[in-house]
Amino acid sequence: MIDLHTHTTFSDGELIPSELVRRAEVLGYTAIGITDHADYTNIEHIICSVSKAKYLEGILDIRILPGVELTHVPPQKIAQLADLARNLGAEIVVVHGESPVEPVRPGTNRAALEADVDILAHPGFITLEEAEMARDNDVCLEITSRSGHNITNGHVVQMAIQAGAKMVVDTDAHAPEDLIDSERAIQIAFGAGLTLEEAREIVLHHAIIR
Repeated sequence: MIDLHTHTTFSDGELIPSELVRRAEVLGYTAIGITDHADYTNIEHIICSVSKAKYLEGILDIRILPGVELTHVPPQKIAQLADLARNLGAEIVVVHGESPVEPVRPGTNRAALEADVDILAHPGFITLEEAEMARDNDVCLEITSRSGHNITNGHVVQMAIQAGAKMVVDTDAHAPEDLIDSERAIQIAFGAGLTLEEAREIVLHHAIIR
């Protein structure tokens, strides 16, 4: 299992990084991204803090990628903040997409796809044109296990397939029970409209971590 969208107590998660990583390792994770919610007010603190979790790589059998999820950042500021995240050492940059269950500012998906980011999380009713931008700019579209955000998984998969965009399965984990194993991830991708073979390919041959 590879999951590049999780949260800790450095934003609204329940676990400190060491417990999150250990619980993920027990579930068979080989890589985890710690991507707490960030904007201009806290990005330095988050990246500095979660980067220290790399110390666990020498002890546990799991790769740890410190990063951020740029959340409710005005679209015109996303590219600049993504660049800052990279300069501060973020290995994974996620943008909180236009989920229908939150008042995300319109234009966020497009701004994220034009920026230097890795994953557009729960992009909601993404358009085909935006999915084509994801393909052209090598941004992965997220299939999420997160309740609420996951109601548009089927639509995201349809747009990604039509455009030929890359997809990843993430948990957006905030609590221990949010973490899943690879079999559950395959079920989620299959349930979103992929064939079983396609679902396995996405989960077991990750688009970002090889």
